[in-house]
Amino acid sequence: MADDATEDVAPLLAQLASRMLAELDDLVDTMNAAEIEVAPGLAADRAIAEEMAASNRANVAQVLHSVLADPENLKLPAPPREAYDVVRTVVRRGLDLEVIFQSYRRGQTVVWQRFMQLAPEVAPYGPQLVEMIDRFAAVLFAYVDAALLELVGEAQRLREELAGGALARRMETVRLILDGAPVDERVAAGRLRYELARHHTALVLWLDGPAGDNGELETVATELARSVHSGQPLTIAAGVRTLWAWIGSDRVPSPSVLAKVMRSAPAGMRAAAGPTLAGQAGFRASHAAAMAAAQIVGDNAGGDRLVTSADLKPIRAIAGDEREAARFVAETLGRLAVDDERGARLRRTLRIFLAEADSASAAAARLHTHRNTVLQRVAAATELLGYPPGERRLAVMTALEIAHFVGPRALTG
Repeated sequence: MADDATEDVAPLLAQLASRMLAELDDLVDTMNAAEIEVAPGLAADRAIAEEMAASNRANVAQVLHSVLADPENLKLPAPPREAYDVVRTVVRRGLDLEVIFQSYRRGQTVVWQRFMQLAPEVAPYGPQLVEMIDRFAAVLFAYVDAALLELVGEAQRLREELAGGALARRMETVRLILDGAPVDERVAAGRLRYELARHHTALVLWLDGPAGDNGELETVATELARSVHSGQPLTIAAGVRTLWAWIGSDRVPSPSVLAKVMRSAPAGMRAAAGPTLAGQAGFRASHAAAMAAAQIVGDNAGGDRLVTSADLKPIRAIAGDEREAARFVAETLGRLAVDDERGARLRRTLRIFLAEADSASAAAARLHTHRNTVLQRVAAATELLGYPPGERRLAVMTALEIAHFVGPRALTG
C-alpha cells in the first residue's frame, strides 16, 4: 500500500507545482517584500531590487520546473544565472554577505508557507499528503542549502579577486564620498583618477530587459563625456545591467547634446542625469538626484532615452509615490489614462499641444505631422477627458507628464 501511495504522489506533486507556477508573480512579490524586511540593502535602488526579483523568480521557477519534469526523483537543479547576477552586485556594492543568507532563508520560508497552504487542496489528509510534503521539503531545503553554498563561495571568490586592487579602492572611495564621510580630496582624486574639485554631472545608465552588460554602458558613458568636451568619466558597475557615471566639467553640459548621444546608443539602453554641481557635495547630490530620477522612470521601458532630474522636478513629489501617481492620473485623465496605443498617441499629442500654449502649428512641427491631425487628436483626447483641458490645465498637464515619464505603472489597464 505504501508503494501505491507513493506512486500516486507524483502527479499530485506535479499538479501542485503547476498551481504555484500559475501564481508565480504573486509568489515572487511576496518573496521580494519579505526579503527586503530582513535585508533592506536589496531595495537600495531600482537596479539591485530588480536583480533580487529576477533571482527570486528564476530560483522558484527552477525548483518548480524540476518537480514538473521529474516528480519522482526530484534532481536538484543548479542555481540560475540571475542568482549569480545579484550576488555579484552584492559584492560590488560592498554589502555584507549575510544579506544573501537572510534573503534566501526568508524566500524559502515564503515558498514553503505557500506550498503548505495549497497542499491540503491537492491531496487528502493521510499518507499521500505526508509523502508529498516530505518530498517537496526535501527538494526545496536541499536546493536552498546547495545554492547558498555555491553562491556564497562565488561571492567570496569575487571579494578575494577585488581585495587590495585598484578597482576595490575606487569602489570604496566612491562609497565613502556618497556616504558623506570625510575624505581627503587629493587622496580620493588619486585613487579615482578623477578630479573632484570640478563640477559633476552624475548619470545612471541601464539596460532594459534581461540581457547583461557586455561593455556597452561603459562605451556610451565615455561617448557622453566626450560629447560635452569632458575627460574620461568616472564609472562604477552598480549591477549586471546598471552603471553609475560622473562627468567632470567646468561648465554645465547641454542636455540636448547628451540626449543626442543616447538616441544613438544601443537599443534598450537608457539614462538618467542629475544636475551639474560642484565639489564632493555636488558629486554626492548629483548622484542622488540621478538615482531618484532613474527610480521614477526605470520601469517605463518605452520611455525617453535620457531623462534629467530637471525634467521630473515638477512631478517628482507625486510621481515618487506610485499609488498616488496612478490615482491622480486616473482621476484627472479619466478614459484618457487607458494604457493602449490610441491612448498613448492622444496623450502625447495633447501633452505637446498644451506645452506649446495651445498652438496646433507648433505642436504639429514637434510631432512631424499636420496641423489638422493635431486638432483632430486634441478633440478626441478632450472627449475622453470629459471636459476641456483648459478648465483644469495645471492638473491635466501634470497628469500627462506623469503618464509620459512613469509609463504603464501610472495608467489603467
